[in-house]
Amino acid sequence: MNSFFARKFVIQGIFIAVALIIVIRLFYIQIIDESYLLSANNNVLRKVVVYPARGVIFDRKGKVLVQNEPVYDLMVTPREAKEIDTALLCQLIDIDLEGYKTRMDKARDHSPYRASIFEKQLSSATYAQLQEHLYKFRGFYVQNRTVRSYPDSIAPQLLGFIQEVNDKDIERSNGFYRSGDYIGGSGIERSYEDLLRGQRGVKNQMVDALNRPKGVFMEGKYDTLAVSGEGLISTIDRDLQYLAEKLMKGKMGSVVAIEPATGEILTLVSAPSYDPNVMVGRQRGNNYMKLLNDETKPLFIRPIQASYPPGSVFKVVAALTAQQAGIINQQTVFNCPGGYRYGGGRAFMRCTHVDGPTDLIKSIQRSCNTYYGYTYARMIDSRGMSGPQAYDLWREGLLKFGLGQKLGIDLPGERPGLVPTSDFYTKRYGSGKWRSGYNVSLSIGQGELGITPLQMANIMAIVANKGFYYRPHLVKGIGEKKIIKKEFTEKISAGVDEKYYAPVIEGMSRAVNMPGGTAYSVRIPSIEMCGKTGTAQNPHGENHAVFFAFAPRENPKIAIAVFVENAGYGGTWAGPIANMLVEKYINDTISLPKYIQDRIYNANFIPKKENKTEVKTDSSNRKNTGRATQQTNNTAPGRREYFVHHSQIGNRYE
Repeated sequence: MNSFFARKFVIQGIFIAVALIIVIRLFYIQIIDESYLLSANNNVLRKVVVYPARGVIFDRKGKVLVQNEPVYDLMVTPREAKEIDTALLCQLIDIDLEGYKTRMDKARDHSPYRASIFEKQLSSATYAQLQEHLYKFRGFYVQNRTVRSYPDSIAPQLLGFIQEVNDKDIERSNGFYRSGDYIGGSGIERSYEDLLRGQRGVKNQMVDALNRPKGVFMEGKYDTLAVSGEGLISTIDRDLQYLAEKLMKGKMGSVVAIEPATGEILTLVSAPSYDPNVMVGRQRGNNYMKLLNDETKPLFIRPIQASYPPGSVFKVVAALTAQQAGIINQQTVFNCPGGYRYGGGRAFMRCTHVDGPTDLIKSIQRSCNTYYGYTYARMIDSRGMSGPQAYDLWREGLLKFGLGQKLGIDLPGERPGLVPTSDFYTKRYGSGKWRSGYNVSLSIGQGELGITPLQMANIMAIVANKGFYYRPHLVKGIGEKKIIKKEFTEKISAGVDEKYYAPVIEGMSRAVNMPGGTAYSVRIPSIEMCGKTGTAQNPHGENHAVFFAFAPRENPKIAIAVFVENAGYGGTWAGPIANMLVEKYINDTISLPKYIQDRIYNANFIPKKENKTEVKTDSSNRKNTGRATQQTNNTAPGRREYFVHHSQIGNRYE
């Protein structure tokens, strides 16, 4: 009997325990654990990511350089994609059956239960056709987003492009980016990505069993709004940029123009260029690879990445640093018999003229190599210290002018150029007893020196300001408050007193505005422009043409550097380009004779060996033809590699 009752209580206890477990589990599932609720909601709710519009980029006068246009990503949830008319879908979005299978397999690999991109960046026209039949394709829906549009098709290297994020981008962002998001890939788009990208939003949308939208869930109570990115006001003058690119068409090289009083870059051209619109749309990947493989390197940003021996512009720096060191003054005279003898008279550095007795002003006006050979000898050999010690002091003065280091422009990929250390020469010659004759080519901006076109233009800005500069930059205002970054308001001294600039500026003025000056042919009658021409010898072909200047002499508004590869004489080719840009910017006119303008516009210095490359956009059949040439890396033993584009140590400048 007792045994019977004991078994009865055990059985009852088991039933009660099971009942309690079920009740507790139901309570947990329905009240505490939300996963089943979310799973149920997912059958009737679709969380649609709302992508923000990227910030618009304007030129300095408020004209639009980069804007947004709508595109549509076709999304698919593989598990729901059943009984699809694949032939119709392929026809509507212009893919083949094999492409359909590849995309669907990729989506399944991502997740059979979660939506992923089936086809990205459908145009408005394609979407309009697809929308009429979208209800037929269960498991498919469209997600809106915007991509970049470039109304004037200018400045691709400085504006940059956007691209899909990769795994490293996602990892670096600490989860901000997700697969399928876009990020600035180059240029301003990359430098200001955090400001331009904005903040994503989410919209909860109700759908029926056929995945058709049926309205907004809970009147949008749980939606979050997308926040558009900040707009940027660039320093670029759109009209000047357009003119500069037009002048550089058919040429390889750079144009950089800076407003000396602020460091704002007015124009930055890298030629050959390309239409930035080819980096948008469904053909972007193909177009990018064609540009990447183009031998003229249109993706290479020459103004900040190409490094050349500075030549004549360096004589300006040499004259200023030598005065500051007390080595020469305005009255210092050296005789020029057509060259400079050194090494006990056994070696000879030629000059382009026989100038006779030459003072500082005349040395700039006539670009006298001899004068700077003597100046360099005094700097290195006559200061009561070893050659390496004197050289280090000389080098320190160059660094203050921004040479041999990055200037800090707000573009990724800037290169520093090169000013070799004394250790480089000590290792080269196996001793620290070397003197000026061992590297005298440095005195006229040749030898191992390397300078970027941006640094070249910045030197002109320093001279225009008589001793200081502001870090060159491309954005002058961020957002509605037009905030400017602090580092671009810092006044940086070049280390030379203002009084030493007067003879140098006078020499540059005479070079342009007086008969006998090396740049007299490119003077502007209504503007006193101060400048220098250069003609760089190129052992691979035609010489390179160089011109650098600032204008007007009083209250300068523009400092400019023009470098045209394989063009010949600076006064013939680079000078007229600078002439037109300076006059256009200051007076909004161009007075250069039409036959000279036509000669510049129609010139083509790209080597004849051709490799035509066609790139297409979704919205038009724009074409961009690149032509083959050659670029080389020049690495001297014992020093860090730097880029020298078609430049050698034996260059000669006017």
